[in-house]
Amino acid sequence: MTDFVRTPTVPAPDIVRCAYMEIVVTDLARSRAFYVDVLGLHVTEEDENNIYLRSLEEFIHHNLVLRKGPIAAVAAFAYRVKSPDEVDAAEAYYQELGCRTERRKEGFTKGVGDSVRVEDPLGFPYEFFYDVEHVERLTQRYDLYSAGELVRLDHFNQVTPDVPRGRKYLEDLGFRVSEDIQDSDGVTYAVWMHRKQTVHDTALTGGNGPRMHHIAFATHEKHNIIQICDKMGALRISDRIERGPGRHGVSNAFYLYILDPDGHRIEIYTQDYYTGDPDNPVVTWDVHDNQRRDWWGNPVVPSWYTEASLVLDLDGKPQPVVVREEKSEMAVTVGADGFSYTRKDGAPEGDRTGFKLGAQL
Repeated sequence: MTDFVRTPTVPAPDIVRCAYMEIVVTDLARSRAFYVDVLGLHVTEEDENNIYLRSLEEFIHHNLVLRKGPIAAVAAFAYRVKSPDEVDAAEAYYQELGCRTERRKEGFTKGVGDSVRVEDPLGFPYEFFYDVEHVERLTQRYDLYSAGELVRLDHFNQVTPDVPRGRKYLEDLGFRVSEDIQDSDGVTYAVWMHRKQTVHDTALTGGNGPRMHHIAFATHEKHNIIQICDKMGALRISDRIERGPGRHGVSNAFYLYILDPDGHRIEIYTQDYYTGDPDNPVVTWDVHDNQRRDWWGNPVVPSWYTEASLVLDLDGKPQPVVVREEKSEMAVTVGADGFSYTRKDGAPEGDRTGFKLGAQL
């Protein structure tokens, strides 16, 4: 990880959206069965060591790369930038930050051209690219549409021990905050940040890191998520359902968290909201408000806070995990008898002041 104290003097790259993730899996055939046969992602291309997958509405080559390897981990969080020149901008920006960078004109994966990968200041492997192979957008291939169809890559979620530091870094990079979780002492536990006009392209969750918390794919409707639960039950793999289905307070989205054969966490996600206006207000949630993580007040399983995937450096080696020194979100919300519903002190039942608009702080 790189220490940084200022924004580089060169412009940050103009990022369009989160575009794909490259993950390392230990059993390619087993992972293929999970992501293709169970979740229904579409195979663009595959060979003996790699499978390139995309969601229904995607027109670029892939949203997810499964790469066979000895250790389950994440090799890249990849973002598409606005033009070829922005790849140059990304390289210059991170070099001025003092981060390690690697540029490949031929790309790091099939279907993607000139790219730069970096070990960012938080220790994550970020990639920036523009040139990409176009493939058929399957939007009107209703013959392929499944009842639990995944239609878009929505976001990443990253675990880092210092959320405020990460927030400043990503804001300097051009991300905007949509929501966050804090306590009365000003400790920030998580923050949601976006480039596209939704709640987030990535989120930072406070914890031991750098690690990958989850990758999220969107469905059109809630019933698509329920169908995935029913399918997993019918296949007798419901033990891979970690949390949900439910509705988040943060983002307002309907959600489901499941685990792949290596323990990589996938969120299935739908129905968040538009954030594109320049004065879109930041929503701040009290860490003691249990509706922040689940709008219905259901408890969050401890593994959701403690378990996450390793991330790799540019040599393919796992990054060391740094322990979070500030108190954790789980520690302040789980008591001896488990999760308890809490409201703002003195608030009557039905009071919705567990969160507040950042514009009114």
